[in-house]
Amino acid sequence: MTPAPILISNVTLHTDCSSPLRHGQWLLCRDGRIHSFGPMATVPDCPEAIQLDGTDRLLMPGLINGHNHCAMTLFRGLADDLELSRWLNEHIFPAEAAHVNEEMVYHCTKLAAAEMILSGTTTVADGYFHEDQAARALCESGMRAVAAHGIVDFPAPGVADPGRNISAVADFISEWKNRDERITPAVFAHSPYTCSPATLRAAKALAREQELPFFIHIAETRQEQKIIMDPQGESPIAHLAALDLLDDDTVLVHCVWLDERDMNTIHTSGAGVITCPQSHLKLASGISRAAAMDEMGIPIGLGTDGSASNNALDLFVELDILAKTQKLQTLEATAMPAARALATATENNAGILGIGKLGKIAPGFKADLILLKLKQPHLQPFYSSDSLVYSGNGSDVETVIINGSIVLLEKKLLSFDLDETLEHVRSLAKPLGHL
Repeated sequence: MTPAPILISNVTLHTDCSSPLRHGQWLLCRDGRIHSFGPMATVPDCPEAIQLDGTDRLLMPGLINGHNHCAMTLFRGLADDLELSRWLNEHIFPAEAAHVNEEMVYHCTKLAAAEMILSGTTTVADGYFHEDQAARALCESGMRAVAAHGIVDFPAPGVADPGRNISAVADFISEWKNRDERITPAVFAHSPYTCSPATLRAAKALAREQELPFFIHIAETRQEQKIIMDPQGESPIAHLAALDLLDDDTVLVHCVWLDERDMNTIHTSGAGVITCPQSHLKLASGISRAAAMDEMGIPIGLGTDGSASNNALDLFVELDILAKTQKLQTLEATAMPAARALATATENNAGILGIGKLGKIAPGFKADLILLKLKQPHLQPFYSSDSLVYSGNGSDVETVIINGSIVLLEKKLLSFDLDETLEHVRSLAKPLGHL
């Protein structure tokens, strides 16, 4: 169903990360797209449109979360203060084996969707198992998503026979490709230490055949090279290069431990990198060289990772951490300026995920927009969009529009019953108290 037009008046516009703020503006959404905008002296007469007052508010592109495991909201706070190997092998993998099923993925993904919408995220790249249920939940929530089905070389939720790990993903793609314009299915090969070279090649071949994104966790920890299955190169990135997995449809998640040769390999390939700074800090994985990669021209995007290793899904907080950790790592206050950080969660992520006409405010672009309240102490005075990175947080978001439809209005979620979702998740969480 075509959404009703929306006219937002008297608003400040952040159109993109290279342009100054535009004050006293109107913006019209029509047919799920940004139709036009301009100064209030030229506001059109559009009586059929839903009217929103943007006084003392900022309108900007919705944020894009480049990496999440949405259903892992169930494991938030389950195993804190552990390094990655113990966290995964002693806690997360056993919890997933015992508790991940279709019901869990559906309801816990909906919880993640609520948290993201309420904090201004309109698009997410998700990667998990029972991904058909994640796609269903994200679709029903109103979000835009790249939903990537997980692949590992051991029995996994929904894929008890590892021999079916590729065919299960092919079935998922067949079910969701072209089903809804907001949902793009994709392939998620977990890592080179859970997938053999043969599995990685087959997973990438499927993604290439279907012309869809291919995601992989890579170079997250200093020790990763030692645990790779049958290493084909001297580093995790060299391993992927030797297997011909790197191209501009490959999304490399984490990339904390790279040398100059690795970065040159990524740059030459055209692959994109998603950094998850808060997860990296919590798991003591390290700090990625995001600023250096950005300067080289490697596409750099931003993700939260899952709730079990973050533990929140507020991209505004993630933006602040990204910018400041890059300054700390380089001891340069000019590393990763606020505008470049903000681009990672908007236009950069749109490009990395292969979603056209997204991440900016421009005529013809998708109407994925968020309206923030500016008239509050921590955002005053509001000189520039830099304050979104260093002062903003998700609680500033009042209204969210996705694909031209209002899904959050004055902080009230309209797309589904949040109380019902919370009740389901609380019920699902009760058995985990005994793990």
